[in-house]
Amino acid sequence: MKVCVYCASSSKVADVYKTEAFRLGSSLADAGVACLYGGGSVGLMGEVSKAMVARHGVIKGVIPQFMVEQGWDNPEVELLVVKTMHERKAKMLESVDAAIALPGGVGTFEELMEAITWKQLGIFLKPIVILNVDNYFGPFLEMMKKAVDERFMREEHLRLWSVVEHAEDVLPAIEHAPIWKSDEAIGIAAL
Repeated sequence: MKVCVYCASSSKVADVYKTEAFRLGSSLADAGVACLYGGGSVGLMGEVSKAMVARHGVIKGVIPQFMVEQGWDNPEVELLVVKTMHERKAKMLESVDAAIALPGGVGTFEELMEAITWKQLGIFLKPIVILNVDNYFGPFLEMMKKAVDERFMREEHLRLWSVVEHAEDVLPAIEHAPIWKSDEAIGIAAL
């Protein structure tokens, strides 16, 4: 199995987020699950990669050239250097069995929303798991519910993702995620 992990590169976040990111990396490595991530060495990206490397897991960073030029890349992992952010996002979803979102900023939100949008449209049909550490995603999840309440989305679209609170619950959430089929997705994509 191979997953992509979206998460923050900020090193200034609270330890609760870093701890759960490290636990996620450990859990993936221990289960023999390969990981694609943003290629950074600090913040939650750094914690996921440190855990994977420490436990001899398979991890690969996908990072744009301009970030490498800034020195934001992680020399401890294999890297796929791409030209643009668009290419990075496409590569991260191209051959994975699931997408996982840890807390992060606008980049993480943007990546998560693209994966959800692609799933809504039947382009990406794999499980999406939100690791809701310390209820970080609470307001986001409320906004998605409001979108349904206001009829911008269908009730069925709330099944596009699963939410867990602890790293050890991510792999079971992937295993038990509802099946999402392309023909059904496009049939309910619009109201």
